[in-house]
Amino acid sequence: MDIVLAKTFLEIIAAGNFVNAARRLNVTQSAVSLRVKKLEELLGQAVFDRVKSGTELTPAGRQFERFALSMVKVWEEARHQVSVPENYIERLVIGGQYSLLPKLTMSWLERLEKRLGDVAFRVEAGMPDRLIRQMVEGVLDIAIMYRPQLRPGLAVEQILDGELVMVSGDPDFGPDFDARYIFMDWGEEFIAAHNAAFPNSDIPRTTFAVGALGLNFVIRAGRAGYFPARLVREHLDRKQLFLVPNVPTFPNPVFVVYQTDLTPRLLQTALEELRILAAEADRTTQFVLNELHDQNEAQS
Repeated sequence: MDIVLAKTFLEIIAAGNFVNAARRLNVTQSAVSLRVKKLEELLGQAVFDRVKSGTELTPAGRQFERFALSMVKVWEEARHQVSVPENYIERLVIGGQYSLLPKLTMSWLERLEKRLGDVAFRVEAGMPDRLIRQMVEGVLDIAIMYRPQLRPGLAVEQILDGELVMVSGDPDFGPDFDARYIFMDWGEEFIAAHNAAFPNSDIPRTTFAVGALGLNFVIRAGRAGYFPARLVREHLDRKQLFLVPNVPTFPNPVFVVYQTDLTPRLLQTALEELRILAAEADRTTQFVLNELHDQNEAQS
């Protein structure tokens, strides 16, 4: 069977309908329909029912789903192994959520390159749903993210406590929000906790969909927002950023997700190096929280 048919089938399930699947696959809706028709002809069974809300799997479609997942995973694993560069015996594909890419993921890669001299690497970036989908498909071996989704064949481990603190490029910015405050979207849990902590605050004028992207803007423009404590430590030391006292902090843990059948040598090394970095990050977080506590005490 053409692997494209299986991938299209799985994309329709993830997208909910043919239109969204076509958009995500960057093809026309008619192309998606033709692929489904060919798949159904090969199977001799209909795999989708068209309903008002989109598509639903038929009983045959539900049975085929697990086979499609296995087919795509085996294909991606084969393609992955064949593409190992000359002079290397294995390839490790690591991933990181966008906000974790510049610091934690890159530091992790540097350490892995030193430890695993016979391994080639590939780095993927994305939001959690994309990273998890790549792992299910067998494209990605191990990844770090804020909000993982547990799937068969994958293991999840929290590796970093993490805490979001409010900082500003203006040392005079206080707990009473004004137009300088920017909302950093750190996910559903943060949004809910933020709304509960500040029920009467106005909706901020500016929002960053990827929180870490706003850090330089906050520094340059003298604005304010919530960021992981581990990221702002060096900027606090340089007096580029200032902690905003007397406002709550919010938990922001980081998780590692990995294939349970990953080569033991690769898995053990990857986790060892990541835990070393996580321990350093936790110490940095605690230092910033202690400094914030001292400021709160001084103003109480």
